[in-house]
Amino acid sequence: MAIGTETVVCGIVLHPAGHTRSPAMHNAAFAACGIDAAYHAFDVPPERLGDAIRGMRALGIRQLAVSIPHKEAVIAHLDRVEETARAIGAVNTVTLGPDGELVGANTDWIGGLRAIEREIKPQGRRAVVLGAGGTARALVYALGQAGAEVWVLNRTQSRAAELAQQLGAAGSGGLDELSKREPEIIVNTTSVGLRSDESPVDPLGITSGAVVMDAVYVPEQTRLLADAANRGAIPIAGKWMLIHQAAEQFRLWTGREAPANIMADAFDQEASQSSA
Repeated sequence: MAIGTETVVCGIVLHPAGHTRSPAMHNAAFAACGIDAAYHAFDVPPERLGDAIRGMRALGIRQLAVSIPHKEAVIAHLDRVEETARAIGAVNTVTLGPDGELVGANTDWIGGLRAIEREIKPQGRRAVVLGAGGTARALVYALGQAGAEVWVLNRTQSRAAELAQQLGAAGSGGLDELSKREPEIIVNTTSVGLRSDESPVDPLGITSGAVVMDAVYVPEQTRLLADAANRGAIPIAGKWMLIHQAAEQFRLWTGREAPANIMADAFDQEASQSSA
């Protein structure tokens, strides 16, 4: 679609910006639905986050996705935060209302839960979330809401304990405690494995039959997911969480159901071009 003076700008703020698939997915959805909008990735270091959010209002940018490392810090720069995002303590979506109000929401928890539910219903299951950042907060909330027993494991155990206490998780510990929990669901929200052949945990802690999701989506098959498959577990690629949360972002702004299949195709095409 041609970009003109009436084209609405949306985008994502993150740092660094090189790995994101969000522009490809959203621009494909806009084109498919005949929406005159363009989606751009903005590389915003932490010290410029406030400037970026103020610029959003001044420039009329209608929606910004918020990614690492800004999901918690962005809250201080918003006019209003929706109840679920406030409970999670992290925002991954900022929408500019018609009255100029900047409203924070969280679609990560919806995206993560829908991705997990492709393979398993969390109710009554033992779940472990690896990490203690904004994405971890969303997944702990999501799994708890779905009725799972959730443990938070992180390299810095004090952060895991704080998150667990705030969101009512069953407990917390270090990354080396995975085998002690015997989880039926494992979700990695750390950046370990992003563009590298590393895993945040020892594969011996992964039990056969467990469902393992990695929020990292570059590469699509991370070391954690490869280890999971080798251990007889069921891997879920991080792209599904990204696609489902992006579809919810699309709905929040447009009021329309997103063409999730088209967004998934755009993700795959972008991934193939990046690896070529």
